[in-house]
Amino acid sequence: MEPTGENNSLEVIVCVKNELGLHARPAGKVAQLAQSFQADIALCLADQRADAKSILDILALAAPQGTEICIKASGTDACEALEQISQLFHDKFEGDT
Repeated sequence: MEPTGENNSLEVIVCVKNELGLHARPAGKVAQLAQSFQADIALCLADQRADAKSILDILALAAPQGTEICIKASGTDACEALEQISQLFHDKFEGDT
């Protein structure tokens, strides 16, 4: 799961692995973590783009289990942001079903 991108813009594809999908608790964890970075971070699903720092934007994606989401980030700490947020998805939001 290597970040790819150009012009200081990076992206990585993650899969929603937890059973209940990207519901309120996982969305809150993503938003809280994203807010700790200076980078501009977005979650993209088909033609939808959600600000990763906004729980409401994330919930609007309505992503069920098995959905692939592209995380895009740009800015000084974009690489670290992608690594940490993608790890949340990999860890199923720390045991949240």
